[in-house]
Formats: sequence, C-alpha cells, structure tokens
Amino acid sequence: MAEHLIIRDYLDSDFVRAEQIHDLARPIELEGSCDPRGFVPLAKDKADLNEFLTSKKFVAILSDEFVGFVGIQPLEIGWLYVDPLHFDQGIGRRLLKHGLSKLSVKDNDIEVHVLAGNNRARKLYESEGFVESERFEVRNNGYPCKLVKLVLAQ
Repeated sequence: MAEHLIIRDYLDSDFVRAEQIHDLARPIELEGSCDPRGFVPLAKDKADLNEFLTSKKFVAILSDEFVGFVGIQPLEIGWLYVDPLHFDQGIGRRLLKHGLSKLSVKDNDIEVHVLAGNNRARKLYESEGFVESERFEVRNNGYPCKLVKLVLAQ
C-alpha cells in the first residue's frame, strides 16, 4: 500500500496541507481522551503552532500527494499525523521510523506524549518499542484531557 511512499524534508510551502491533515486527524485523536470542544485548528492554536513551527519536520508523499508528517524535537517525537483517508497503510510507521532515525540520542531518552484513548497511536508506538512511563491529566484548550508519556525502551 505505502510501498511507493517517499519521505522528504518539510518545506514552508507544505504548511497548508500539514494544517489540513492535522485538522482532519486531531478530532479523531481526541476521541476517548478529551472533550471534543477542546479542538482548535492548528493555525489558531498559538502554543501548538509555535511547537509545530519550531520542530524539524518530514512529510510523506504517496503518488505525489502529501499524506502525513512527523515532527521531532531533540528528545521527542512531537508530531505524527496521517490523513485519515490513509490510515492503516503503514504510513505512520514509516514516518515514525524516519523521525526516530533523525534523533541522535540514546534510545531511552526518546519520548512521545499520546492521548490515553488514542489506541491507534499507542499500538503503533508500543509495537516500535515504546513503553508507558507516566499517566497524567492536562488541559487541552481549557478542557481536561488524559495523557500518557511513552519512552523508547532499550
């Protein structure tokens, strides 16, 4: 399915499509963990937008279509979104592996935060060696949210 997938560096001109993918996938991500009223489009969420803009990003291209992206910070996978029309095709896994390959720290230093009810993401991260290290509640745009911190096991 994703055998013809290309992963390349993010370009500033990719923002509109990255925003679309985020805004399509984010409500699905929030299900079971956060009040859906906490959803704010990426361009209107100042904190998330700043984090997005400062992360190093890579995009997945399938048949000339931008279908997903991963963003990394020095010690974490901070962003991993795939267009819902392309879920379950291995694109998220390929993006995750690419992002991990760009991090130059010891395995046990790499972390990711996942919404507790986001079983699709948890299954992916855990299948790649991440384990739960902490659970906590946060506020997502003013609404309570359950979050899990996963770390890459040695």
